[in-house]
Amino acid sequence: MSNTIRLTGAQAMVKWLAAQMIEDEAPGSEAGGQARAERFIDGIWGIFGHGNVAGLGEALEKARQDFPTWRGQNEQTMAHTAIAYAKARKRRRAMAVTSSIGPGATNLVTAAALAHVNRLPVLLIPGDVFANRRPDPVLQQVEDFEDGTVSANDCLRPVSRYFDRISRPEHLLTALPRALATMTDPATCGPVTLAFCQDTQTEAYDYPAEFFERRVWRIRRPQPDPREVSDLVALIKAAKAPVIVAGGGVIYAQAEDTLARFAETHGIPVVETQAGKSALAQSHPMNFGASGVDGSAAANALAAEADLVIGVGTRFQDFTTGSRTLFSNPGRRLVSINVAGYDAVKHGALPVMGDARATLKALSDALGTHRAGAFDPKARTAWLDAVTHHCRDRQRAAGDLPTDAEVIGAVQRATGEDAVAMCAAGTMPGALKLLWQPSQGGYHMEYGFSCMGYEIAGAMGVKLALPAREVICFVGDGSYMMANSELATAVMRRVPFTVVLTDNRGYGCINRLQQGCGGAPFNNLYADSNVEQQPQIDYVAHAASMGAHAVKAGNIADLETRIAEARGRDIPTVIVIETTPHEGPGFGEAGHWWDVAVPEVGSTDTLSKAYATYLDNKQRQRLVN
Repeated sequence: MSNTIRLTGAQAMVKWLAAQMIEDEAPGSEAGGQARAERFIDGIWGIFGHGNVAGLGEALEKARQDFPTWRGQNEQTMAHTAIAYAKARKRRRAMAVTSSIGPGATNLVTAAALAHVNRLPVLLIPGDVFANRRPDPVLQQVEDFEDGTVSANDCLRPVSRYFDRISRPEHLLTALPRALATMTDPATCGPVTLAFCQDTQTEAYDYPAEFFERRVWRIRRPQPDPREVSDLVALIKAAKAPVIVAGGGVIYAQAEDTLARFAETHGIPVVETQAGKSALAQSHPMNFGASGVDGSAAANALAAEADLVIGVGTRFQDFTTGSRTLFSNPGRRLVSINVAGYDAVKHGALPVMGDARATLKALSDALGTHRAGAFDPKARTAWLDAVTHHCRDRQRAAGDLPTDAEVIGAVQRATGEDAVAMCAAGTMPGALKLLWQPSQGGYHMEYGFSCMGYEIAGAMGVKLALPAREVICFVGDGSYMMANSELATAVMRRVPFTVVLTDNRGYGCINRLQQGCGGAPFNNLYADSNVEQQPQIDYVAHAASMGAHAVKAGNIADLETRIAEARGRDIPTVIVIETTPHEGPGFGEAGHWWDVAVPEVGSTDTLSKAYATYLDNKQRQRLVN
């Protein structure tokens, strides 16, 4: 009979997680560098309450030297921090989050959806009801009048890649390995929820001692099918104007250098998605910038003319494809290199299933010295010149507020090569994708879910993951108001980053979209909302009250100075600057159409004209490959 260890369910979970390692490839591993092993779950964020304080709380306190616990301010934003950490670590490490059984658990739903959309690992451990049902209904229990097995945690089912309810302590023997298998699989990676019944957390069980032995997990590199590689090689050799769309899968596969060599060797230009931006530095001669709705003129011109579009690790989301109007060459073929079959066949694409790095290497070997048809490098130069001009500190009249583009330009000029720009929602994601010129790895955008309130917590997660890099968090006043409390956590933990808070007095991005769809300004800017008095929010005082170093920049030149001064502090710096809500990030013919439904009938000429334009654009949509 094997040796056993008698532990509570909660103690067993913590002990097992502390022993799970990940084999992370060292820099240069493609050329034979040595791998290293680190704990995969770096630690756990927790707010204790009814459902996790007595069980998990006790277990975590006893294991605090081996498995750290961090306290946050809100379950959703704690999970955002964990997700940003995993994204910045390229899915090679993750964090866990625990909550109480009721509102704490449902607070996790938004974050789980964010992780699910972005294919990012996070382990959620909400407390649950009593498995024995003696106290029924227990405090905070959500009762389903037709199903006695349902609890509030069932809200997490559709936004989890793996869901399990731990109602017996021995369930952990199968549930925990399944959870880690999901989180470390490149195709199924995403959020895992282990709803942990609170009495089960405290029940003892004789676990096999070998269950807690150190285990090293690997993230596989699925090799492509040689037949699919051969098909794509033939398409590339026949193409006159191919283009690569680099998605987040390039970064998660650590294929940045492989992509650079592939593009250079075979003469195929690269355009970027939000998740794929900074896979190539903006200075790379084959990088033509962002594609799609918020894309560059250079990238979108290439995409429109392409006869072969090769997606690498992208979901081909509507922003990337201009709502299916961008890749409009009548004879073009669409190919998708992806580890996930669900993504590889989108829009009728020819699937090439495999790891991005392995697949690009196999393609390059098969192509040999082949180079694609010529493209115009002057378009890229002209685009970058236009960006510089658009982001300059222009002369303005009194009362003329700066644009988001000017703010981006100031931050760009004031930061070094190591800077990471991060954001999530509002005007800034489109503006940054269009205008920010990052070094490799210098861009972190949560735009799969475009979740307002991700920014402050996310910035903390990025800095924890990349402590040596300067992290710049761009956030609008609307998103800041949604979730800012983890600023206090960053102060307490001495996690420094710089927040550039653009105050346009409302939801400026949606206000412009509203009017662009034929509507009247309504309920977005404070000036157009049903309020008795216009707010006078002192963001500097608010951030300072949580312990951050907070200042207001009077103009663009002052902003540059404040950015430089923030370096070297051991706490977050918040720099507030007022901006205009009326000008978006685009200029010239850079962007592309976005399908946002317009009312078919209405009472104004503006709405009628907007609907007519909408119909014209719908005719350009390509619904099959």
